[in-house]
Amino acid sequence: MSTTTAPDRSPATSSRSGSALNLIGKTWVEGRGITNRDICNPADAAEVLALVREAAPEQVDEACAAAARAFPGWRATPAPDRAHVLFKFRELLEKNSSDIAHSIVRENGKRLSEARDSLRRGLDVVEFACGIPSQMMGQTLTDISRDVDCRTLREPLGVVVGIPPFNFPALIPLWMMSISVACGNTFLLKPAEKAPLTGTRLVELFAEAGLPPGVVGVVQGSKDVSERLISNPHVQAVSFVGSSAVAESVYRTAAAHGKRVQAHGGAKNHLIVLPDANLEHTLPALIGSCFGSAGQRCLAGSVLVAVGDRGQQDAVVDAFLRLAGELKLGDGLDDTATLSPVVNPVEEKRIRAAIERGVTEGARLRLDGRARTVPHRPRGCFLGPTVFDEVTPEMFVGREEIFGPVVSVMRAPDLDAAITLTNRSRYGNTASLFTQSGAAARTFRERIQVGMLGINVGVPAPMGFFPFGGYKNSLYGDLYAQGADAVAFYTRKKVITERWFGSEGPQDGWVDGSRNPPGAEA
Repeated sequence: MSTTTAPDRSPATSSRSGSALNLIGKTWVEGRGITNRDICNPADAAEVLALVREAAPEQVDEACAAAARAFPGWRATPAPDRAHVLFKFRELLEKNSSDIAHSIVRENGKRLSEARDSLRRGLDVVEFACGIPSQMMGQTLTDISRDVDCRTLREPLGVVVGIPPFNFPALIPLWMMSISVACGNTFLLKPAEKAPLTGTRLVELFAEAGLPPGVVGVVQGSKDVSERLISNPHVQAVSFVGSSAVAESVYRTAAAHGKRVQAHGGAKNHLIVLPDANLEHTLPALIGSCFGSAGQRCLAGSVLVAVGDRGQQDAVVDAFLRLAGELKLGDGLDDTATLSPVVNPVEEKRIRAAIERGVTEGARLRLDGRARTVPHRPRGCFLGPTVFDEVTPEMFVGREEIFGPVVSVMRAPDLDAAITLTNRSRYGNTASLFTQSGAAARTFRERIQVGMLGINVGVPAPMGFFPFGGYKNSLYGDLYAQGADAVAFYTRKKVITERWFGSEGPQDGWVDGSRNPPGAEA
């Protein structure tokens, strides 16, 4: 096992670039677990970026204990001082933004512009966290009864664990760690095992911003490491983002161990296009929603619902197919590419199997991206845009999250039928409506059963100061990520009711001025 201990005068730093080590207290260490994992470039699966060894069970426990030891001191740090660290963290993120964006591309595959945009979104959350002194303020009401006042305080929870997914290796860790730490908690990141390098680098920068040892930590691993973190008695709360099946498991496990938990799950997001939609603006929004980040995001549009008579429906679907067919596959660092690879060969194989299942179940394959290649990247994890038509909600491609560049087209005669189709999904993350009708938008807003709505917006991602979360099987838990909901999740309230009896003040009169204080002139 190799270790690197930070000098006392500076925060902990990792021992080498291109590695995903574990940060326990102030020391970066190699994992001692039995599982090793290659992290490969999605554009060239033969290029190994790092070899990651998982943390051993005792290392997970050590990380939790170190975070617990650091909590009392960090909790006692005044909120303005915690905010100063967040400001420094933001400065370091800006300074290193180019390197971070390139790291995202290399391990996740996104186009560089998408990586930059996702980091900008993460910075929005950090900036929100910089305002934590005002976000942590309680409430007071005096004289709720004679001589009785009542007030609330917000207090941090303790050790918090964050388990993000592979598709946003910077944004979602920043969601979790910045607000959690700003609220006075200590934080352990378990990066996505498919893309752990960027998240590990973020923790390194956060420590460099001036955090005391143990306030942030990293443990590498997969399911076993996550479960050990969740069940550790030091851990008070868990924030998770991933598939719905795993989100439900995390929620049940954490709840069984008495933890506070928010577990964001999957999605099957519907894009409803009415006959009056402005197609000049709508079509680019549809393409960006469905194929941005290769469809590997929980806000990706995956069901296009064309509304109207057959001719009106065909006008939308045919135009969409034409634009989708023009997308250019390529490396995320290729400025001319408009569609990036998926994250690794395992995911590519899973998506190909889903496409084959759609064919088997009778969906009409209008655009088949399975044969598309990038000649100078023969070992890249590339899939071209794929579009099924005449899909029903009962079909696998109509009901399940595929998490790739695959779109299912459904057709509806009117808005009422389109809303009914959308609401049949067991997911409820986002839905978007494209129209020029305010009345239609109002009906959609009131009846649709999702947590985040877009009206003439293809990817309705809330800014960092608004809550982020879905309905139904897209969220297990009560409080959303981001904004005031995140502050509420990472804190607990203490309510103080106090009485000071005015008629029973000190007899010498120094409270009400009935007697002069000692030493005063008569």
